[in-house]
Amino acid sequence: MSLDLMELLPDDWRRRLGPLLDPEAMAGLGAFVAQEYDSGTVYPPREDLFNAFRHCPFDQARVLILGQDPYHGPGQAHGLSFSVREGVRLPPSLRNIFKELAADLDVPVAKSGDLTPWADQGVLLLNAVLTVREGQAGSHAGKGWEQFTDAAIRALNDKTDRVVFVLWGGYARKKAPLVTGAHHVVLESAHPSPLSAKKFFGTKPFSAVNKALVDAGQPEIRWELAAPELA
Repeated sequence: MSLDLMELLPDDWRRRLGPLLDPEAMAGLGAFVAQEYDSGTVYPPREDLFNAFRHCPFDQARVLILGQDPYHGPGQAHGLSFSVREGVRLPPSLRNIFKELAADLDVPVAKSGDLTPWADQGVLLLNAVLTVREGQAGSHAGKGWEQFTDAAIRALNDKTDRVVFVLWGGYARKKAPLVTGAHHVVLESAHPSPLSAKKFFGTKPFSAVNKALVDAGQPEIRWELAAPELA
């Protein structure tokens, strides 16, 4: 049993990524992912695998925030990098993202960690590796997802309108050479993980994204989410 990953992609993204991907490699990745789903618990759930692409159509994509791989705890990952489902406790990295957002743009820390409203405005919340075994961070690295998500970055780089690429941490920053369009903007900093948050705090990525968009004649991202968390 294999998953036809390209068939699961929304049509617009499939048209853009297809020419950039090796069919045999994608078939192998699909077989691996299908076997993993069938033999154990894998996150995100199969139906959420390509949520990032569903919520952010190619023509509307104007910001990329790149993560490494999905959360590997129950009920957390739902196909958007750094995001968790409504009602799920905020993971440390996401809490630090919200702290920086509050300091940067005076946006109160949201109670919900569901970043779908960002995705719906054209923020592609993409992980470099789209699946993970329960409790085993990085378990699906090196299986072919990296080539898939590199293709997504290349497709965004080919856009004639500006895209802002937000690369947090060493892993994501290695993708910077894929962005060659002079009209694009790459914002690099430390990762929001507690291990590197001291270097992440104060980088003001959210105001920098909005400035880059406005400079290119595009509307700002509305970063506010749900009602603020009560103290």
